[in-house]
Amino acid sequence: MADAIKISLAESPDLPFLPELPARGAYAGLVGRSTALLAGLAVDLQPAGWRLTDASGSDHRRAINALRQDLDLLEEHAQGYAGPLKYSVAGPWTLAATMERPRGDRVLADYGARRDLAQSLAEGVAELIVEMRRRLPDTQPVVQLDEPLLPSVLAGAVPTASGFSRHRLVDIAELRNALTQVVDRLRAADGTEVLVHCCAADPPIALAHEAGARGVLVDLDQLRHADWDVIGAALEADRWIGLGALPTAAGSGPASLGPDEVARRVLTPLRSIGVDPERTAQLIISPACGLAGASVEGAVTALRTVRNAAAIVTEQLAS
Repeated sequence: MADAIKISLAESPDLPFLPELPARGAYAGLVGRSTALLAGLAVDLQPAGWRLTDASGSDHRRAINALRQDLDLLEEHAQGYAGPLKYSVAGPWTLAATMERPRGDRVLADYGARRDLAQSLAEGVAELIVEMRRRLPDTQPVVQLDEPLLPSVLAGAVPTASGFSRHRLVDIAELRNALTQVVDRLRAADGTEVLVHCCAADPPIALAHEAGARGVLVDLDQLRHADWDVIGAALEADRWIGLGALPTAAGSGPASLGPDEVARRVLTPLRSIGVDPERTAQLIISPACGLAGASVEGAVTALRTVRNAAAIVTEQLAS
């Protein structure tokens, strides 16, 4: 983790981040690490996955301890850094679609459980941000809500525990309100901005913005033609847009494209929708969906590639 933090600070100087290293174990993956931030809820790791329980199991305690150690390392290596610092956590709907209730089946199946989980997440992340502002007072925390399963929740496509059925659709107002609850709680805590990251097809760009998120990060290859109109409107509304333009899917490899190719993939659609050059400060160019499967060398190459691509995009749009 110490090396990963050093790489983050060196290779992503405009928006460094607390890395995730899921190969350490289930407790360090997207959902496992996020359980360490739940306030007032106990969790255990069962054969079917993470489950809400009456008392925390050993894996939950391991997740909490690992996160504390990671934060200690971040504090140590980020001393003297001033600027935005990003923390990633699973969003309320990905957690609800992944975690189980005490008596089985997903939290998604129970309105009360969904509400409690969203409240717990909002409170826990707010506590984290207050703590890290105290530890690193010159940083401005940015929270990234990872919501890869939100499109499935929106479409009523999340399978039940048996696999023979699907969970019913959740009302759009409830979907939006859960995200709004997290956004509002973090702003109240310390004015923290929230980004929603979804690298699945049909990313909920408009929904995230309606919920008050500062921006949305998406996989460029998952966007449809209609999505670009929404992106254009979001940029005009002063929102941030993150474009995952460097493929990271199995077989592509993080070094599959150079900076010029990545920049071209971004410039072509942006020019087609007539983006104002002054909006380039609202753009983030990133790997498509994380670098957990990359080697250290591959991850460094990927971060350098997107950083150089961003410089090319800025220059080209301004010319």
